[in-house]
Amino acid sequence: MTVRRMMQSLFGVALLAAIPGQASESAPPHGGARVAIVTSDVDRFYALYDDPALASQPDVVATRYLAAPTPGLAEFMVMRRITPEKLAAALRDKRQVFDDARGCATHLPDVRTRLVAATDRLAQLYPAAKFPPITIAIGRATTAGTANAKGLYIGLEALCAAKFIEADDEDRFVHVIAHEYVHAQQPLAQVEDREESVLRAALVEGAAEFVAEQMSGSVGYPLLHIWAKGREKELETAFLAEKDAKAIGSRWLYNKQGADGWPGDLGYWVGYRIAKSYYGRTPDKAAAIKAIIEMRDPAAFLAESGWTPGMKL
Repeated sequence: MTVRRMMQSLFGVALLAAIPGQASESAPPHGGARVAIVTSDVDRFYALYDDPALASQPDVVATRYLAAPTPGLAEFMVMRRITPEKLAAALRDKRQVFDDARGCATHLPDVRTRLVAATDRLAQLYPAAKFPPITIAIGRATTAGTANAKGLYIGLEALCAAKFIEADDEDRFVHVIAHEYVHAQQPLAQVEDREESVLRAALVEGAAEFVAEQMSGSVGYPLLHIWAKGREKELETAFLAEKDAKAIGSRWLYNKQGADGWPGDLGYWVGYRIAKSYYGRTPDKAAAIKAIIEMRDPAAFLAESGWTPGMKL
């Protein structure tokens, strides 16, 4: 998901805009890893969590959790309007979300290990890769992720709750963050275009899915692949007929969880298959990854991919 709207009900509007290559000096990478993965805000939050005053008194939230944030949480607070009053209200109204996230947070050490391996793999696949820092913190249960020029920010409690994306908590964190990390590399993902076509949006998202799979072992949104299995030709013929329509308002992108049995963001799956077709027919695999990430002309990429509706991949 990009500067645009990744799963609009969960992710921030400004996802991945012009992220630089270096991690911030205040959050150095661990053990020589290329990327800083900061989770200390989660530890601080749950150290306070059992105090009833946290939910009943915004001043306690302000002085005990939000007053000493990491740089990443400080950015997240501004971007997603995380205030003491709003966080205290979320703790009162959505207590089960935060209770569940406490168990989910136990997976963070393994998530970190796997993300370090995934970003190391990205460096092998794409030597020009950038490595913005990742902060995983506690928000107000409305936004699973957002980004700005300083890094990627994940709301632990919201992404923990997003089991419709992928059931396993650890896998979901690794694969979704890997998808987001690919967007940090893509030129097309750095430009917001509210008039973008279905094709453009699907290829940006599908490219991220394909490269994320190469990095982490799976796409970020496997439920789409499960749902579409056996219907490839029917679905992709429909996509081809609607590829030049506006993405916003279409049935292919940015439609949350979908409706009437049609899943949200099915364009991710079609874009993935187009990227996979391009990769499969390109002898130089390093050059193929570079072209997939650095794509600037979606129509030309489609023509060069060799993809046809329903083809076996």
